[in-house]
Amino acid sequence: MTDWSFPDPPNLAVITTSTVVNGDDWIAFVSHDAEDGGWQFLNSESGPRNAADGRVVGLGEIVQLDASIMELADLPLGWHAWRDSSGSPWKRAKTTA
Repeated sequence: MTDWSFPDPPNLAVITTSTVVNGDDWIAFVSHDAEDGGWQFLNSESGPRNAADGRVVGLGEIVQLDASIMELADLPLGWHAWRDSSGSPWKRAKTTA
């Protein structure tokens, strides 16, 4: 990865689902958590079906799975992004409690 735009390193642990990692589903929702700066990359089913479906992977692995994630490198803490389909543009909003 030569053009790394994230302020976090590629080996930062992030949360996703087994269906995203396995390529069975696409990333539909991204959260950059205000509390701890953590990232979540959830599928079109709005996250893990159960705890066993959750996965912890490196941020770089997520970018390798979906290069459009690089568009969200500047997503502020406490914000989220979503899209309607795997080819749709990302939309952003501040997360409210």
